[in-house]
Amino acid sequence: MKLDHYSSKRKINAPSISKTKPDGTENNNNRIEIGPTKLAFNEWEESDIKIPNLAELRKFRLKRLVNEINKRKLGGVLLFDPLNIRYATDTTNMQLWNTHNPFRACLILANGYIVLWDYDKSELLCKFNPLVKEVRSGASMFYFSEGDNVKKSADEFSKQLNDIINIHVKNKNLAIDKIMPHGLRAIEHKGYIVFDGEELMEHTRSIKGPEEIKAMKCAIHSCEMSVKKMEEKVMPGMSENEVWAILHYENIIRGGEWIETRLLTSGPRTNPWFQECGPRIIQNNEILAFDTDLIGAYGFCSDISRTWFVGNGSPLTEMKDDYKIAYDHIMENMNLLKPGISFKELSFSGHTLPPKYQKQKYSCKMHGVGLCDEWPLISYPDKYEEFAFDHVLKPGMTLCVEALVSRENGDFSIKLEDQVLITENGFENLTKYHFDQKLMN
Repeated sequence: MKLDHYSSKRKINAPSISKTKPDGTENNNNRIEIGPTKLAFNEWEESDIKIPNLAELRKFRLKRLVNEINKRKLGGVLLFDPLNIRYATDTTNMQLWNTHNPFRACLILANGYIVLWDYDKSELLCKFNPLVKEVRSGASMFYFSEGDNVKKSADEFSKQLNDIINIHVKNKNLAIDKIMPHGLRAIEHKGYIVFDGEELMEHTRSIKGPEEIKAMKCAIHSCEMSVKKMEEKVMPGMSENEVWAILHYENIIRGGEWIETRLLTSGPRTNPWFQECGPRIIQNNEILAFDTDLIGAYGFCSDISRTWFVGNGSPLTEMKDDYKIAYDHIMENMNLLKPGISFKELSFSGHTLPPKYQKQKYSCKMHGVGLCDEWPLISYPDKYEEFAFDHVLKPGMTLCVEALVSRENGDFSIKLEDQVLITENGFENLTKYHFDQKLMN
């Protein structure tokens, strides 16, 4: 299987197949870009949810990228992470395969010039985005693709890169997020000083613009509609996998993309947490807990968690007690959120879980979210690292507030999580999905 050796460049012009709609998408049933389905659009209209203007969303992202590049006095940033490329270009190509076979690359220069290296003959995938000025191929520098010629492929890629930078910016300070070893060596051999592109991208992506917030609200609504279908259908006798498959199906039919994890378990498999769903049959009167980790409409992550009591009986007192603690944990911690509060203050303030839940508490108190789980990470006090997260919240950040209430050697765990936007004056809880009334009462 020969991959990606054709390396000539192709100029990409603005879409000519059809006019664009107000949201920036092509008004054509056969448009190239992926996106929401009619079902999703209908549901958003019924719920009075505004759809984003994608052309403006893309311009906002490029402006943030250019600002962060120039702030660091770099010539540009070179991206291999598929989600960073999605952010910079709003294009996708076999995203999950690309995560372990890095055939795509994207260069954003300090002057805003964007070059995308894609799978051979895939230039049509970004026709809708006039911000991408060139499409090339030849960025595959991994062994499966190039075999024992991988060093040669890396040298050829680095030559293309060097030619572009010499034409446009003449600055050999370059940030790179993730790259194969031969590629890094070839670039450094050409005299480039390499900086941390992951740091640059995490800070760039952390602030969401108005159209991104609209897109995220659309994605969350579709996620919650999918969760509703799952809740309506779940019953004793179903396997965990059967329940999880409902969420996948409902996500896809609304134009969602994939789910990052398989975190749905039932009964004793909820404790300890971080087991993934399997063939276990859900029994009557058991706890079922899940974390969506869902990449939905417009590529945005909807990361919410809920715990349900499944059955025709009543929850145990211990289940209700733990559920109340989990609910109080996310609500009290959420109420801390406002612009200007330091990450350290968030770590050391707010709700404290009782001692018996400390050992199995969640891995973090809060975390950023956008196209996936993102920076920042707000740790619990016992995991706080001085100087690692010496920053403050800013308007436009979006975070997930977490709670895992889990007794050591217990028979169940309670997992809850809401997704929140930092506003100019405080926060907005973007999560509207209800909590389990059987466990709340």
